[in-house]
Amino acid sequence: MCVLSLPFLGCRAWLDVEFTKGKQVNKSQLIEALAGRFGGNKRAAAHALAAVVDTITREVARGEKVAITGFGAFEKQVREARMVRNPKTGERKRAKKTAVPKFRAGADLKAVVSGAKKPPKLIETTAPRAAKATASKNAAAKKSTKKSAVRKSAARKAPPNKTARRSVATSVARKSTTRNAAARGNTTRG
Repeated sequence: MCVLSLPFLGCRAWLDVEFTKGKQVNKSQLIEALAGRFGGNKRAAAHALAAVVDTITREVARGEKVAITGFGAFEKQVREARMVRNPKTGERKRAKKTAVPKFRAGADLKAVVSGAKKPPKLIETTAPRAAKATASKNAAAKKSTKKSAVRKSAARKAPPNKTARRSVATSVARKSTTRNAAARGNTTRG
């Protein structure tokens, strides 16, 4: 038996999205609903859904039972060869042995569908945001490295005596004041 863990959806996460009543929910609508869990990232939602469906499909095809606690279990069921009847003509034929997928709903899913239990609150995933945060941290680290290199080179060029240091500091302050004034639209120099 293969128990599937869904850390990116949360083990007991349910979709709290209103779909059109009485109509089927297709894959793109399901991805749209999942995108809310991934901070609006449809690509991550589509990837997560594809990964879950692919994993379940491969395991069931191999003959394994995939059980998601509270949701249900997917398994392969073998139908033996049997005699069947064509309802239109009444003719009897022999059907070959075949394997079909089977799904049994879990207790939590049954309780939510029947109305005996409310679905758990939504759990938003932070995994896609964490990747973006890491990328932004790397970019910030590169910028700070460049700034520190500029500061070090400016410090090396400064003369060793105190009066010269003051004059360098005041000229730097004047330049930054002039830049700030130019950015604000003032053209006065001080």
